[in-house]
Parts: sequence; C-alpha cells; structure tokens
Amino acid sequence: MNELVFLPLGGVGEIGMNLALYGYGPAEDREWIIIDCGVSFAGPEHPGVELVLPDISFIEAHRDSLHGIVITHAHEDHYGALLSLWPRLKVPVFATPFTAGMLQAKREGEPGAPKIPVTVFRAGERFKVGPFDLEAINVTHSIPEPVSLAIRTPLGTVLHTGDWKIDHHPALGDPTDEKRLREIGEEGVLAIVCDSTNALREGISPSESEVGESLTDIIEKSPGRVAVTTFSSNVGRIKAVALAAAAAGRQTLLMGRSMRRVVDVANELGYLDGVPPFVDESEFGYLPRDKAVILMTGSQGEPRAALARIARDDHPQIALSKGDLVIYSSRTIPGNERGIVDIQNLLIERGIDILEDGDALVHVSGHPRRAELRQMYDWIKPRIAVPVHGESAHLTAHEELAKSLGVKEVVRVRDGRMLRLAPGAAEIVEQVPFGRLYRDGFLVGNEEEMGIAERRRFSYAGHVSVLVELAGNSDLRDDPDVVCVGLPKRDGEGDDMEELLIDAVAEAVESIPRQRRKDNELVREAARRAVRAAANNAWGKKPMVTVFVTRG
Repeated sequence: MNELVFLPLGGVGEIGMNLALYGYGPAEDREWIIIDCGVSFAGPEHPGVELVLPDISFIEAHRDSLHGIVITHAHEDHYGALLSLWPRLKVPVFATPFTAGMLQAKREGEPGAPKIPVTVFRAGERFKVGPFDLEAINVTHSIPEPVSLAIRTPLGTVLHTGDWKIDHHPALGDPTDEKRLREIGEEGVLAIVCDSTNALREGISPSESEVGESLTDIIEKSPGRVAVTTFSSNVGRIKAVALAAAAAGRQTLLMGRSMRRVVDVANELGYLDGVPPFVDESEFGYLPRDKAVILMTGSQGEPRAALARIARDDHPQIALSKGDLVIYSSRTIPGNERGIVDIQNLLIERGIDILEDGDALVHVSGHPRRAELRQMYDWIKPRIAVPVHGESAHLTAHEELAKSLGVKEVVRVRDGRMLRLAPGAAEIVEQVPFGRLYRDGFLVGNEEEMGIAERRRFSYAGHVSVLVELAGNSDLRDDPDVVCVGLPKRDGEGDDMEELLIDAVAEAVESIPRQRRKDNELVREAARRAVRAAANNAWGKKPMVTVFVTRG
C-alpha cells in the first residue's frame, strides 16, 4: 500500500537546521525528496565548532531512493549545510536563481568545496522530482526569491510553506501570491506544513517598506556617523539602508565578507538596481562624519565580525567615536544575547549611541504573526496542520491556533518522528535516528568523532600530561615530568601545582611493588588516578590526564 509520509530531521522543536523529508510509496520501498538542508550555529557548549548540521544517517541509508534536494530560500538555516552534506548524498539540487548564486559564491569561498549540480527554478513553475509534482509559489520573506512548495502526490497535496510572511509592499520582489494560494486551497489541500516562528505574536508583521521609511528619518536626523548592522542575507534591508543614506546626502560603506558576497550576487541578478555604488573601506577616512553610513555584519555578537572589531577599537581602517550611532536592524537569535550585550557595553562605554528594534521601527521579522497564519489557513483550508520551524513554545501556540480555526487534524511532530499523512488519519508511524553533526575545520562528524565531549571537559578542568621513565629494574629513572594546561599555577597555600602532581605520581608509582611495575598499564593507571586525586584535593576539580610510560 502506498503511503505519503513527512519526516523532519531538523528544525522542529528548535530554531534552525531545517531539513525535511517527504516519502511516497509502500513502507518497505519509499521514494524520497529532501526540502531544505540547513545549519544552526554552535554555542559555547561546542568549543571550536563552526556549524551544527542535521544527522542524515537515515536518508544516507536510503540514498538509492532519494531523488533530489529542493531549497526554499538561501538563508543559512535552510541551505547552509549543502556543501558539507551533499557529498554524502550526491543527488540533484533544485533552487531559485538567487539561491543558486549564493551557493556558488559560498563554494568559491571554501577551498575544496564540492561542485554541486543545481537545476534552477522560479516562482510559478512546476517541476517533477521523483514521484513528486512540485509547484513553487512566490511568498515574501527577508531574502530574495523565497518560495512555498505545493507538493502533489496521488494521495493528496501538501503545502510546505518554508519561511514566509504577508507583506503587500515588500522591498524586493512581488507580494505573497495570494491568488495562487487561494486557487491551490480550492483544489484541495491534504496538509499544510507551516512556519511557527512568530506563532506567539498577535497581529501582522509590519512591512519592509515601513522600515525603509523609518531608517530614512533616523539617518537624516543623526549628527554623526551612522552604522547599521543587519543580517547579510537581507538584501531588501541592505537596499533600504543604502537608499536612506542617499536620501540624507550620505554615502554607504559596506563591511563584512558575507555581506559583500550577498551584494555581488544581488547585483548580478538586478536586485540592487538604482542603488548608488558602495564606498570601499579604504575611503572611510575621507568621509565627513555627517556623510557616512556604515553597513556591516555582527548583529548577533559574533566576536570576529566587523562590529565587534570596531567596538574593541581594533579595526585597521574603520572607527566610531562619541556621538556616533549604531542601529541594530535585526532580531536577536536565542543564545546570542550575551555576545550582543558585551559588544553593546563596549560601544556605550565609548559614548556611542545604540538604537534597537524596541526603540524605533528598524527591523521587521520575515515570519508570519498570528493574523497572517489565520489568513494562510483561510486560503489553504487544509485537512491536516503540521506546525514546524520553531521551539516547543512556538509549535504549541501554532497547534492551538490551528485547532481554534477548525482544522480537522492538528499533529504534533518532532525531529526523527515519521508522520504518515495518507492514507487514513495522520499519525506517527516510526521513530528514526536523528541528531547533530558538527562542522569543525575541514571535517564533519558526530560529537564522539569530533571529540566535542573531551573539549568540554578540557575547557572545564584542563589537561595534565605525565611522562614516567622506568629503569631496567622498574625503579623511577628520574622524577616524573608533568605539564599542566588550563590548571591553576598554585594551590590555596601557594604551592606549585606541577610540583604537587609530580610528588603524587612518584609516590603512586613507588607504592607499586617493583615486580608489578613491569605492567605498563598498571603504572599508567596508578599515575592517572594519583594526578586526578591530588588535583582534586588541591583545587576541587579533576583534570583530564594523559600518561606515557617508557623503559630503558
């Protein structure tokens, strides 16, 4: 019996790392497509890790039945894992022109990145991927060319919304295609798999054009330099800032590699037509204070981004001074609060003014609030609602809203749970392996493979290396060598920590009967235990310990 199933491996019960599977066919022989392949960003609990990726081991095992990957838009949480994960799947990728351009630009910036074959589609087009008949529908979001996908199968149509909002006056592109969405709703929709990011917020998100008007007013009234930090992918916001600067008689300087990459792609596709040329960083010193607008990355507190370097006053070319203004034209991604506040404190300490979303209309979300969700449900009239893209609070609020709108079946799904949409009532039919992979340097692997747990322990309690040299008669040839990394230099009484540990190792080895010291593993373990016990007595923590035993 053929079935239609939905299986998220990322992005449900969390923000970011979106990856959804749709399967069609009998349970023992399904055919699959992937919608989106995104990342999330590592926090302090993952030291050294650049990106967090969804674990795709389930679909790797079914790679022969996977027909393609379809990307809804070019935000990192929807396409950022492609370069890392595509080599494990090697299937066709389908994307809009802007997403394809961003992928190519990203590839050029990463040595050794795979060349991925991309089939370009545009909003309004229909195309087939395996047994699935897909139609791309134009929606509005905070990036060019976002689409929702109508996924048609013999068992019914699913609307996968991707990220969207209803904006009748977007800064770029056309408004959400209400006419086509209504038509699809009239055709009959089995299920809607829908964005929940703003399901806790009542009302309608303001239009991007309103932000442009507000920024123009703020920049015109500012006496000094104005720096605007925003998401590099928000081409509409970049355009709005540049036009606002021009209206105020100012020039816009562009900072940040990722922002320049986005602008290059947007220029190639005509999205920045009419925008005055951006000023190079080298020209900053020639701009009068009241004629400069600086557009930069760093809105999420990234320590290596342009804003952080300027806040620390260690940027080689750009500087802000007392009376200048920094506008945060962005939202705070959960988990980034501490880094943002730290940078803002540095700016405030130097007399630089800060303006955030709560102070003026300098940012709008690209996701639907509750009134917009009601509108979408009215257009689509689905039999089944599947809230996705959000943490538990967002998903639960979306579920309750869908129930209040009279949707017959509202299903709670989470990563790794396979939901059968048809035939019959929607229900969870299987739990599959899911989790996280980590991009660290040139490598990708799970927590164990990448040594993440050991790094956490190292960051908490440091590491001690011990060399024990035994003579031919198994006596100590000399005092053990001990090297401490990340431990206090002295204990509470002022004694040298390494000397304490050397004495502990020597005592432990010499307490072993000479005949038994021939067992290197026994000596190694005795020394390890002695170091951890001595450190714990002196410090209250047990470090990681590596012991080497040599004889001669």
